[in-house]
Amino acid sequence: MNTTPSYGQRGFGDDARKLANLTDDVLFGDIWERSELSKRDRSLITVAALVAMYRLEQIPFHLDFALKNGVTRESLVETITHLAFYAGWPAAASAIALLRSVPLATNGSL
Repeated sequence: MNTTPSYGQRGFGDDARKLANLTDDVLFGDIWERSELSKRDRSLITVAALVAMYRLEQIPFHLDFALKNGVTRESLVETITHLAFYAGWPAAASAIALLRSVPLATNGSL
């Protein structure tokens, strides 16, 4: 039996059970598993959207998740640098600071 908490359980716990269930069943159980885009591509898209919307609280999880999905740190840095001109300098600067806090052991170095 798997005792590791799911993404939804880690994110919402008992405070928002339905949101945790939707996160697990729909978001990660369906959307992230669709074959039309790779998980790597989905991660890059998600990071770009979160940086552009300045959703700082969600970015660390998705930076780490992107690294686990095969995105390199260098690709994340380049994506964030590119977004500086479309989403704003402060958004990019904040995202780079968050990327620096993601453990280096996950994938490469920054």
